[in-house]
Amino acid sequence: MKSDARKLKDIMTIAEERGLFRGARTKVMRGRMPEALVSKAKARTGIKSDTELLEVALANLAVADDYPEWLLSQRGTISGDVDLEF
Repeated sequence: MKSDARKLKDIMTIAEERGLFRGARTKVMRGRMPEALVSKAKARTGIKSDTELLEVALANLAVADDYPEWLLSQRGTISGDVDLEF
């Protein structure tokens, strides 16, 4: 099983490869978050900076694998006539 640090590195690498970090950093985002949420996320990731934590969270959403949703969308698409016995 991958460590949290390794998963985060992989997420950031994929985001970089997809060009998501190209261009000037001009977008400013602000939000009020529950302290417990921020503290737990920082503890789990080892990230100290609010900006870096937000960047990792957004990258995670941007590069997320859609396979689970696709798989669930396939429910009921195989005809009942198909023999699945081996």
